[in-house]
Amino acid sequence: MSRSVKKGPYVDEKLLKKIEGKRPVETGVIKTWARRSQIAPEMVGFKFGVYNGKQHIEVLVSEDMVGHRLGEFSPTKKFQRHGGKMQKELEIKKKEAEIAAAAAAKTAATDAAGAKK
Repeated sequence: MSRSVKKGPYVDEKLLKKIEGKRPVETGVIKTWARRSQIAPEMVGFKFGVYNGKQHIEVLVSEDMVGHRLGEFSPTKKFQRHGGKMQKELEIKKKEAEIAAAAAAKTAATDAAGAKK
């Protein structure tokens, strides 16, 4: 559920104080733990180090991001992969296909070089 229009967007006060009166060029990465804070138009151009529970991930704010939350651009979970046996079989087939394509390209190159002589 979204925040009411009467209240307005939630932007962390400390975060606004850190960027107040500064230009994006003169500041480095601004570290923050305020993942729930919405991105305001004043934040465009700044680099934020958004904490994901383990490390600060750099987020360069652009105009497209205004209205979104900082946490959306700093994933908290690392995707391993789906699968098991089926996934491994698919990966093996993919590698075999790549090897076969490389071998075919190599023989085609040598045939073309032999035809030029």
